[in-house]
Amino acid sequence: MIEILNRLIDVIEERIGEDVDIETFASTMGMTSYHTRRMFASLAGIPLSEYVRRRRMTVAAADVVGDDDFLTISVRYGYGSTEAFGRAFRSVHGVSHGVVRRNGGPLRNYPQIRFHLTIEGSIPMDAGIVEKPAFLLVGHAVRVPLIHEGVNPRIQQHIASLPATEHERLKQLSDTEPAGLLQVSADVDPDYAEGSELTYLHGVAVNAGSHVPDDLDAIEVEEGSWVVFRTSGEHPAALQAAHATSATEWFPSNPWRLRPGH
Repeated sequence: MIEILNRLIDVIEERIGEDVDIETFASTMGMTSYHTRRMFASLAGIPLSEYVRRRRMTVAAADVVGDDDFLTISVRYGYGSTEAFGRAFRSVHGVSHGVVRRNGGPLRNYPQIRFHLTIEGSIPMDAGIVEKPAFLLVGHAVRVPLIHEGVNPRIQQHIASLPATEHERLKQLSDTEPAGLLQVSADVDPDYAEGSELTYLHGVAVNAGSHVPDDLDAIEVEEGSWVVFRTSGEHPAALQAAHATSATEWFPSNPWRLRPGH
């Protein structure tokens, strides 16, 4: 995994002004684009798309202080107009490209990332692999922002808006593993960017053939292999830590690959 991500970094640098086709790159490496993006974001601490933008604007700064006209520079780095290039440049450097050309700065440098394997005293993870047939996740869904650390107030509000009787009704519908009330995240941004939107469903798992009441939302889940992690500690910190560790430690050291899931 480390070697593949470093190769991706090399490809980005070689084609700094072009859009790298992550789907094609991942396929040639025997990976999925979802797994590649998720591993990059988890290990680098920054979404792949954001890293590309920062590196592109870092390299472009050398051209901005030169003599080429701004439209030529904009096209060179994949932008169709000087306005679009200017917005990207300002978001990275904090000043306009015009100011940088006149004054030579200030500029923010974002160096090229390199991934290295380090051996640390990581906490062992209690994990198991299970095979599950297709099933449904049913309950009440809402769109919420992605928050990596701490309580998500939008999720809290959503759960609090459901009466106690509705929680009991959902529990009665549960007829397959995982049992009981579930907190489900779906449609997550491939880069797991903070603040991007996802679908949160407060509900239960039911067999694929079970009747679903018309007033409930449903998410279809295909059959396949699942890794199940056991966590303990204060919620949601323990869950968020396990989620991060699964991506940065467990998956890179095991033969399984992430797929879009819930």
